[in-house]
Amino acid sequence: MTGGWLSMATGSKPFSSPALRRLAAVSVAALVLAGCQDSEGLRSGKAYRPIPSETLALMSQKKMTKHSPILFRAFKKEAELEVWKMQADGQYALLKTYPMCRWSGQLGPKLREGDRQVPEGFYAITPSAMNPNSAFYLSFNLGYPNAYDRSHGRTGSLIMVHGACSSRGCFSMTDEQMSEIYAITREAFSGGQQAIQMQSLPFRMTPENLAKHRYDAHMPFWRMLKEGSDHFEVTRREPQVSVCSRRYVFNARPEKENDRIDSRAACPPLKQEDSIRQAVAAKQSSDNAQIAAHVSRGVRPIRMVYADGGQHQKFMHVMMVSRPEALAAAPQEIFIDSKGKPVRTQVAASEAPKPAAAAPAVTAASPAVAAAAPAQSTAVARTQQAPATAQAAANTAPPANAAAFAPSPEPVPQQRADRPFYQRWFGRTETPAPQPEPAVSETQTPAGSVPVPPPRALAPASPGPRTDALPAVMRGAQPVLPSTLMGYAPLNRR
Repeated sequence: MTGGWLSMATGSKPFSSPALRRLAAVSVAALVLAGCQDSEGLRSGKAYRPIPSETLALMSQKKMTKHSPILFRAFKKEAELEVWKMQADGQYALLKTYPMCRWSGQLGPKLREGDRQVPEGFYAITPSAMNPNSAFYLSFNLGYPNAYDRSHGRTGSLIMVHGACSSRGCFSMTDEQMSEIYAITREAFSGGQQAIQMQSLPFRMTPENLAKHRYDAHMPFWRMLKEGSDHFEVTRREPQVSVCSRRYVFNARPEKENDRIDSRAACPPLKQEDSIRQAVAAKQSSDNAQIAAHVSRGVRPIRMVYADGGQHQKFMHVMMVSRPEALAAAPQEIFIDSKGKPVRTQVAASEAPKPAAAAPAVTAASPAVAAAAPAQSTAVARTQQAPATAQAAANTAPPANAAAFAPSPEPVPQQRADRPFYQRWFGRTETPAPQPEPAVSETQTPAGSVPVPPPRALAPASPGPRTDALPAVMRGAQPVLPSTLMGYAPLNRR
């Protein structure tokens, strides 16, 4: 029987020797078993794992189905990824919030290939973006660059949401988290959703965050993103996103029936539904009043500087992440002036917060703090040269009246020469990548600000020593996969 099968496959005569027939049978068995392995061409079994029963129960409780449409919201500073799902009334409600294991770069948009930046903006994830054979467990493509990015000459590709806790410009989750997120996404596509919106934001658009970052070089761009965020928050429906005059417009349509919105052309006269326009305008007015109140209470303008991205505090004891040395210190809050320049400072030692260990998080403060300090206090000052200010978008926030959109083109960013460096990843080296700008640093956290996460070395330890195992930090999460199943791969692959 086996010899006959081989003769048909090879065109040779059937084997007559018992030894050869046994050898052929073993070979056939080996071929059959090989089909069960997680080989390069057949690794998608994990892509069909079901949504966990706890998450399905949560959907039922919130009047959702597993096939109803979804929407993602990502916040870099808070290191959180939200999954929203449509309810029976057509509005979206928050399903789950996942703490991010890793993201890279700084706050601000992605400008060019290799800058390690996680993009910011509004993106569309399509069924073709799903990658069951990802080198980073499972993944799907964010859709960068979009029409807005292309209109500004921004470059880069293969920006993903994936597992493995490793980021070079991606949102990286644990494998366990990614298994669940992938399953939720797969079922939404199965239910007929054609594209899933990803709202990638630098931080939660709260009045306090906006007051603290009010003079950041990226604030004109962020105000534009906030408008889209406001449209979602007041309607709880996915905002329609268009691009014209090199800027985003939301829930807008041409006043004239024959006009079209084209990302390569100027915006025609636009209009919005009165109910949406009025609701967004009311929210913006309320937020602006609260921002002014925070400023009057002394919230000082800052710029956040990361060594290379961050992660959620729940993962601070985990060492199985990309570039753990870049996470060893907390991000720095640099005080800036109205032009976005770092401020030289003198800070009274008596006003300094008491750190948990020897090395405090490094920040900058204002001369006004020193002027108000007691004369007997010891002043600690340090002056450094300010780093180059990041490229700022020249977009201006649109007026409340959608018909009066007044776009202001964002200049194409100047290219800065890369400064290559080499980083280690379990004994491997990466290709050169641009190094983040150095921080102009001082020793104080701004008064009235929300404390940033403590340095990894100073973080309160979880029960037991640091570990390579990843904690179960999802709400309703499955048990954590063993570290042998985490599927790590060299950083030069996605």
